Amino acid sequence: MRAVVAGRPGPPDVLSIITLPDLAPGSGQGRVSVEFAAITFRDTMLRSGRADAPGSFPLVPGNGVGGNIDAVGPDVDPAWLDTKVVTSTGGTGGYASSALAHLDDLHRVPDDLELREATALLADGRTAIGLADAAAIRPGDRVVVSAAAGGVGSLLVQLAARHGASVIALAGSAAKLGLARELGAAHVVDYRASDWLERLDAVAPDGVDVVFDGVGGDLTAALARRTRTGGRYLQHGAAGGAWGELDGNALAARGVAVIPLAAIGSSRAELFELVERALELAARGDPRAVVGQVFPLDDASSAHAAIEARATIGKTLLVP
Repeated sequence: MRAVVAGRPGPPDVLSIITLPDLAPGSGQGRVSVEFAAITFRDTMLRSGRADAPGSFPLVPGNGVGGNIDAVGPDVDPAWLDTKVVTSTGGTGGYASSALAHLDDLHRVPDDLELREATALLADGRTAIGLADAAAIRPGDRVVVSAAAGGVGSLLVQLAARHGASVIALAGSAAKLGLARELGAAHVVDYRASDWLERLDAVAPDGVDVVFDGVGGDLTAALARRTRTGGRYLQHGAAGGAWGELDGNALAARGVAVIPLAAIGSSRAELFELVERALELAARGDPRAVVGQVFPLDDASSAHAAIEARATIGKTLLVP
């Protein structure tokens, strides 16, 4: 089998393609012949050796794949063979032509959903639906989605609009802002522009009700100040390079609830069910996964570099 390995922590070019022995599924496991491997921002953090995402090296990154089951463990029902699935892989091992997964992690792909979209939804769909549930979006809410053209953000724009919210999408390029409008955003703001706060205040002069913060950094404090009484602030990413700092006590005193990412699923069963919901909804076309770019497995380093440069739209996948 072919796999991408990071022999040590470092920049994207530490990733290289190697040949490893074929995997043999053990008790309770299935082997997936990988057609698509999902990349998450956390993968880039693991590869770089960041203290907030520790990993042990050598490391085969990747925690989400889509493909067909081509072998099963001795105690697994052979009816799983040739089943099209998406699955997590236990945190690592996804950037490969084959991956092992536990039976309890396998999600059958609905007939009306393409495998690549299903793979894109494995982590991002779960996160977006869990965040939308936790935010309890109401019709008429003003909802800010930062990193609105990313994998999670593009889904949140659709989910919030579907709930009747007025969505304000923050993104960093004309193409990304255009995608956000296409997905249902009522207003778009380029947060890399020098006057972005003035533009935000112009469309939400009385503040906003919900913030989905996928960027972090300096954006966090600015958006927190604009979250009004009864509002909800949800941090779910650090695409800007670092998590933003929130004063939870000060926000609580103003009647703003800070909802942590951990609130989207307190158990493995709940997280599994969120993925099932994401797949079911996407099979009906709402929301739809945006797969912006697909890289060959051999070029995983370029994929990581593009993500870190904020040059990607929607979800990024690898193909063996």
